[in-house]
Amino acid sequence: MTVRRIVANLHAPDPQAARAFYGDLLDLDIVMDLGWIVTFASGEQAPAQVSIAREGGSGTSVPQLSIEVDDVDEIYAKAKAMDLAIVYDITDEPWGVRRFYVRDPFGTIVNILSHSKG
Repeated sequence: MTVRRIVANLHAPDPQAARAFYGDLLDLDIVMDLGWIVTFASGEQAPAQVSIAREGGSGTSVPQLSIEVDDVDEIYAKAKAMDLAIVYDITDEPWGVRRFYVRDPFGTIVNILSHSKG
């Protein structure tokens, strides 16, 4: 048996309102839109993962989603320009990631991160 994919399903009263956050901020493509559900994806392939945590690290709450990007500073600047709610400011963490938490339009806390270079 092999797990082929893991999909996060987030409740939203208006899934179309996700377009600005997941499409414009994160540059994800809409790969399915049935009206009642909109699925975003990137062309990148990654291993299926599930993280189980009692805290989010550095004393933060556990985010509902973690999204790794190639340039966290670029996404942070876009999030600030879009006046999105930053709930944990951009930080270089001791375990080798640079990240921030932002709230999506539905209240989901999203951890946006890049692994440190070096």
